[in-house]
Amino acid sequence: MADVFKALADPTRRIILDELAERDGQTLFELCGRLLMVHGLSSSRQAISQHLELLEAAGLIDSRREGRYKFHHINTTPLESIFERWLNKPGTAGTEGRGENDENPPDKRVR
Repeated sequence: MADVFKALADPTRRIILDELAERDGQTLFELCGRLLMVHGLSSSRQAISQHLELLEAAGLIDSRREGRYKFHHINTTPLESIFERWLNKPGTAGTEGRGENDENPPDKRVR
């Protein structure tokens, strides 16, 4: 799981994941173009390729080769395990103490 957090720690890798979530199955060339045009990131193809390798090693993307092209796809399975571990439990994310008789409902809590 540490490799997933390491992969997510870098803002460029998070943007790459955002791009693949929006338009899955992109090649390195397509990703580099979209990162420049949409996000203003002018990283080299080699740098983006290294980011993709780290994301793939963490299990956050899968790739498939078709001839000369390598297509990259987002894989959310590692994120689901994080969600299940910390966020999908009763009483998490500030849900405790929000019963019907609560004096300070969530939108009216005293700060």
